[in-house]
Amino acid sequence: MMQTFQHGGDITAFAKICGCSLDEVIDLSSNINFVKPHIDVDFNTIDIATYPNYDSLYESIADHYGVAEDQMELFNGGSSAIFSLFPHIKGNHKGLPLRCTVYSPAYLEYKKAAKRFGYSLHLIDRFGAMDTEVPQGSLVIFVNPATPDGVFYDIQSLLKKWHNRDCTVLIDESFIEFTPHTSATGYLAQYPNLFILKSLTKYWGAAGIRMGALLSSAQNIATLKQTEALWKLSAFDAAYIQAVLQDESFAKRSKAANQESRDYLLALLQKSPLIKRIYPSEANFILIELHGITAEELQERLIPYRVMVRNCENFDALGKYHLRIALKEIEKLQRLEEVFHA
Repeated sequence: MMQTFQHGGDITAFAKICGCSLDEVIDLSSNINFVKPHIDVDFNTIDIATYPNYDSLYESIADHYGVAEDQMELFNGGSSAIFSLFPHIKGNHKGLPLRCTVYSPAYLEYKKAAKRFGYSLHLIDRFGAMDTEVPQGSLVIFVNPATPDGVFYDIQSLLKKWHNRDCTVLIDESFIEFTPHTSATGYLAQYPNLFILKSLTKYWGAAGIRMGALLSSAQNIATLKQTEALWKLSAFDAAYIQAVLQDESFAKRSKAANQESRDYLLALLQKSPLIKRIYPSEANFILIELHGITAEELQERLIPYRVMVRNCENFDALGKYHLRIALKEIEKLQRLEEVFHA
């Protein structure tokens, strides 16, 4: 049985189960872009003897997202941003009841953070109850495009509803670069209680480079920074991110390669007798519901092929027949052929 907040991507543990080396594992559980940016950085030349300065980093990232530098705070990954925002909101709640509403299924760290910081947790089923009323004054969490299914939502009417309920809202856009859709940053001036979470590593294929960003009003960010540490990012993190932002051909290459892999994977799944349902997705992963075999049983079948997929039974509103497959190079996806068409 999966643990409550267990994630995919633990290739070290999986390699031990398979009895193989790490480089033999094909990780289709981790939703990190398989396309790599072109960078031209000699990391041996980076000055690590002095404390890092983030001025040029903030300038580059703010320009990339189309916001002012004082509308943004950087963190050591998206999860770190989440675990900084929750106590920040709690500290500014003025004694009102702490409520957190998560449109689920969603990234599991949100439930963990809500429990950790004493919020009353409310879950709204995105698949069957989107019109459910949000508690007054709630901290609303909405992942867009969603995980683990990859659906993108037009949130204009939702933002109005949340604003009318005096909610603080966090829109998680960790996967929006994989879609053609526009960011919610255009609503920042209109909704003073809006925060937007950006991942700076998933799209650029670098989960080992830990960097995430929170965007909001300059006033919100200034208040948030009052309790933040001075140096949260390494010089290596900063150098890498600034380098990938200069790769002007990356977006085009990423879009083409991911679309090719998506087409291949969908064709493979649509022909399989093991598939009951394929969820529509605009992100770099596909959620499926199996027929006649559980996700855990399918993972067992994949061990001889040294392939990991993401068992999704610990997501709210999903069960033991749901799993997610990340887009990767076609030659890696080809290992699924024999198992899904046996």
